[in-house]
Amino acid sequence: MSSGTQIPIALHVPPSQLEQFQATSELSIAQAVVQDAYERKYDVVCMPLTTEAWKTRWQEMCLTTSSGVESPVARRDAKLEERAERWRAGEGFRRDEVTITKLDEAENVIAMASDWIELDSPDEGVRFDSEVALRQEISYAAYLNVHTFILPTPRNRAHAPDYARAVNAAFAACGPHSFVQVSIRIPIFDPTAFRSSSSFVHAPPTTQSVHGSPSSDFSVTWEMWDIIRTACAYSTRLSITLDLTPPLPATLGVLQRWAAEPTRHIFLPASTFIPNAKGYPVLTKATQAFLRDIIKYRPTIILSNTAAGVHTNGGESAYSQYVRHLEKTSPALQAMETPGTLENFAKGYMDYLQAPLQPLMDNLQSMTYEVFEKDPVKYYQYEEAVFRALSDRQPDSRTVICVAGAGRGPLVAGCLRAIERSSRNAVVYAVEKNVNAFVTLQERRDAEWGPLVTIVYGDMRTVELPEKADILVTELLGSFGDNELSPECLDGAMRFLKPDGISIPASYTAHLAPLSSSKLFMEVQSSPDQKFAETPYVVLFQAVNVLSGDGGGVRGKCGGRVQECWEFEHPRRDIPLDSQGLPYSNAHNTRSATLNFHIPHAGVLHGFAGYFEAVLYADVGLSIHPDRKEHISPNMFSWFPIFFPLRDPLYLPANSELQVFLWRLTDKRKVWYEWFAEAFLPKSAIAIPVVSAGGSLSSNGLMSPTPMSAIPAPSPLLDAPALGLWSSSAFADRSANATPRLQVELSTSPENDEGENGRIKIGQTTLHNPSGRSSWIGL
Repeated sequence: MSSGTQIPIALHVPPSQLEQFQATSELSIAQAVVQDAYERKYDVVCMPLTTEAWKTRWQEMCLTTSSGVESPVARRDAKLEERAERWRAGEGFRRDEVTITKLDEAENVIAMASDWIELDSPDEGVRFDSEVALRQEISYAAYLNVHTFILPTPRNRAHAPDYARAVNAAFAACGPHSFVQVSIRIPIFDPTAFRSSSSFVHAPPTTQSVHGSPSSDFSVTWEMWDIIRTACAYSTRLSITLDLTPPLPATLGVLQRWAAEPTRHIFLPASTFIPNAKGYPVLTKATQAFLRDIIKYRPTIILSNTAAGVHTNGGESAYSQYVRHLEKTSPALQAMETPGTLENFAKGYMDYLQAPLQPLMDNLQSMTYEVFEKDPVKYYQYEEAVFRALSDRQPDSRTVICVAGAGRGPLVAGCLRAIERSSRNAVVYAVEKNVNAFVTLQERRDAEWGPLVTIVYGDMRTVELPEKADILVTELLGSFGDNELSPECLDGAMRFLKPDGISIPASYTAHLAPLSSSKLFMEVQSSPDQKFAETPYVVLFQAVNVLSGDGGGVRGKCGGRVQECWEFEHPRRDIPLDSQGLPYSNAHNTRSATLNFHIPHAGVLHGFAGYFEAVLYADVGLSIHPDRKEHISPNMFSWFPIFFPLRDPLYLPANSELQVFLWRLTDKRKVWYEWFAEAFLPKSAIAIPVVSAGGSLSSNGLMSPTPMSAIPAPSPLLDAPALGLWSSSAFADRSANATPRLQVELSTSPENDEGENGRIKIGQTTLHNPSGRSSWIGL
């Protein structure tokens, strides 16, 4: 068994190797296989659920004709047909057709479905009989309490929806109380490499030809997976067994796409390894980097064919030893075990949805303060900002510092250290509205701080101080900068400042990026209440993929990978104030942003990642921006990013553009966000040929001959000229030899056309959280 927190390593035992094991009076064949794997230092066994006898019977019933020739379309023998019908009606397995019969035999076993099952066969009969076989196998796996059941690789892109529907039907057949996890074996690209030699019916060339362009190869298997998980409604019982048999592509975006998917197993055959200079098995640098990163999700590594002597040195154990080496040297895992890192601090909270704080409405608990105060980076940055501000003042001046929202006092302590470092004459006022935290402040004043600190109880928006401040220090930032009402709070606190006073922070910006994450989407969809899909959450991202790329995209008009939404600066001296020094309304704190993102690789949009960056003073700042945080405030863990979810996924093809609209809105009682997105495809990225007589478009955009019936005949109930896609002369000649010609034209209407750099709209989301109906922050 695996020790500690090590990832499990499984031994793959194919059907041909099962014949090497014999049942004894003490052990069944399955138990013998498991015991042998344990002796060879494996943690789990991955083996087929059925035997060759089952395959033979299925072929006889469903494929063999009276002439003995395999043909799914020929007339079958009457007795065979009767046998097949009885089986389709619900006949189960025979004893010699399965490898496992008892509950204890299924322990520590990952079962594999028959690899000859073709749910996506081009032949309808094979598809339906394969589906019956799959339901029978998965039902038997559930009966034995098998935890994971791996399905064969989908091989035919043209019939991926057939595969997906059959998997969903198999889930339904198991019933709501089944706990069996179904995993789809998926290569990163090129599914034709996995066409089994036992495949009974071969697809037409057009459905197998995916070798046109590398980008097409890299997307086709992910697209099949996306079809399957969508048809299964993102079931939490569905996962991926990622097959690394083909060499990994060097395109980083292609690999990152799989990081956002529920990868539970990695299939790693000996043939994927290459020999090093001494003949030992190693992996390519691209595969090493990919595995080191994906290991943080704790997948089971399934090693196959390791005893076949593929490499000259090292023996069978060299493969598992190499995997352990990658695990030990994984930067992600090392960070999780290193105290003081964000990954170590947040263990157990990865991809966990948390509601943002409502600091104005709720008084925080002491434990919440305790967690925040564990971050030394944030408080050092604040101390450094105050020190710089004090150092820039006249040495003989007296400085009044106001800490508004003092909590339990960490900012007050940082200000006192900055005063001591700068050797300046200064006093501190600490304002706090949390009546419970105010007790802690009193204790710290008496025990630690002394007369330099005056504590004041009350809301910073209404309380009065005995004198004006030179420096206002606040810790009101949220994951999106302004989402915990820092602008509104500081509007009220600006009354404390002298005309030349400064605020720390001086400004902060909000940033956004489009995100794909099956896990987060499933978490949001776990509740039928629509408000869950219209609520921003605080999340430490792990199993996610940022869909956007740098650069301007095909049209050269898109922004960067992560884009700025808006900025707030303090103090603002251009706002009209009432007699109490407060703004008449909150309209000046509304914001809107329109962002254009380039999507280089096909993906599914599940929401948006939000970040913030703050300037405290001069060049001292705070940042959770993914590309800049390590340069501005490295190892800071006080804030996780924010996640704006979508109610429904939005598919984005490669080289598409995503236009995102985000609003920060307010009324007299609350502040809320609304969000919306549109997807476009640049016209210059589209090559749409004209479909002429006798032809149709193949999956790779090339022409392929199809029967005349592939082009639909016009309906007499429709007004043909209004169809738009058909030329007016298409039906002029209604003779038997006439063939309609499909004219595909792109719209050139002014509202859709931007010259040769135009784009075509291909999708949109719904407007999320209109009028703050689902989520808001109370004033």
